[in-house]
Amino acid sequence: MTESTTTLRGGHAPAPPSPAEIRAERRRLIESVRALRRLLDGRRAFELADRRRLNRQARDRERAEAACLKTLQRVHERRLRRERSLARRLNGLDGKREHQERHALTVLRRESVENSLRATRLTTNDVNGIGAGLIRDLAAAGIRTAADFTRVSWGKAPGGKGGEVLYIHRPHGRKVHINGIGEHRGRPLMEWRRAAVARAKARAPQELPADQRHRIAEIIEAERARLQAEAAELPREADAAREEAVRLRTEALSRIAGAAREAGRAAAERRAEFDAMAERLIALQAELAAHRDRYGDAGRRLRRAQTRALRPLPAVPAPRTPGAPAGAAEPGSGSGEGTPADDPWAVGAPGTHVRASLAWLLPVLLFALFTVAGVGELGDTTPPLWLRVGSRLTALAVTAELLRLWVPRRRPRTAGPMPPGTGTQTTAMFLALVAAGMFGSGDPDVRVAAWVTAALSALLLATGTGRRGKG
Repeated sequence: MTESTTTLRGGHAPAPPSPAEIRAERRRLIESVRALRRLLDGRRAFELADRRRLNRQARDRERAEAACLKTLQRVHERRLRRERSLARRLNGLDGKREHQERHALTVLRRESVENSLRATRLTTNDVNGIGAGLIRDLAAAGIRTAADFTRVSWGKAPGGKGGEVLYIHRPHGRKVHINGIGEHRGRPLMEWRRAAVARAKARAPQELPADQRHRIAEIIEAERARLQAEAAELPREADAAREEAVRLRTEALSRIAGAAREAGRAAAERRAEFDAMAERLIALQAELAAHRDRYGDAGRRLRRAQTRALRPLPAVPAPRTPGAPAGAAEPGSGSGEGTPADDPWAVGAPGTHVRASLAWLLPVLLFALFTVAGVGELGDTTPPLWLRVGSRLTALAVTAELLRLWVPRRRPRTAGPMPPGTGTQTTAMFLALVAAGMFGSGDPDVRVAAWVTAALSALLLATGTGRRGKG
């Protein structure tokens, strides 16, 4: 403390300061304390912001880990799907070979039958009743061989005049009528064609030639080799995808850790500044107290400012260790009363990034329903007016209170659990409304259950209120 005294010559004691000097010194100390207090007022906001930063970095680390795990899971599932698909295709190659051989033999026999039918020309000696004139008429209509028609049928004459006539159907859907060819000549014509088809099928090859079977076998073996190579490549592709996912996770964690180190270093410097200011404030308060004890009261105007200046420092949130879990208790924060374990409706711990549970919407909706429908008004039951009005007002008050507590705790900046004991109080109010509905029904059979429910409601309400008071 700076003494506003002067030392007399000759070793005499210093002269006491004047009242004006005492007040000036006292005012200087008070203003210094007040200035430091204004600077220290920002420490709480700084600690809360730093805690939000740590929570945000923890969320970023969790997201990086979750993204890596999700990618690894996708890689594993994709590998299993492709392995099953390749195994199924490899197992089906033998059946595919047999199918291709059967198909190739079918095509070969069909081509052989068609070539044989094209080579079987229609002559006057083949069909009884068909002379050279009809052969020429058939040739003019494009029917020269057994391959040029497929069947015969009866239909109306061309132009719709006359009765039914015999039509000869061409391979591509056209049909022609040849004058002079009716039922007696059409039947032998079809018999001749059926005989030609039977001879062609009998002469058609019954198995594939060796060169075609060898060609199909080469195609199947090439497909097998390709599938086996693709199956052998799957583990390398999966390993590469896993390495890429791990690399991305490592880069993300390194980036987050680097940013955390920089932010932590800046926070430590800022915290050291606050600590130095707090020590300086304590020293100034001690100096102010010593000045007050030495010189007494400095006047009515400075008394109130002096009292405010000597108040203890406000408590600030303790800094959280970066590696500690978000819900862990801080050093010196007590034994953990009012933690989420005390209340089944609570989620997380105050000051963390964990929000109030969405399960609280269930009681909110239930009490909102009671606000609209009331209690004890089902069927033909009509409770008293005071019960109808009182139950709705009670349900409305509970709904408003739950929303008042729950909505701010869902916001990112004010996230936190519901106060301890809120779940017990909510259950108590629900039982109270149920008991009121039982009493309002007027049924004597439920009187005992109504009194038991009411007593349980009162007990739970007292318990929840006590826990809310402690929290």
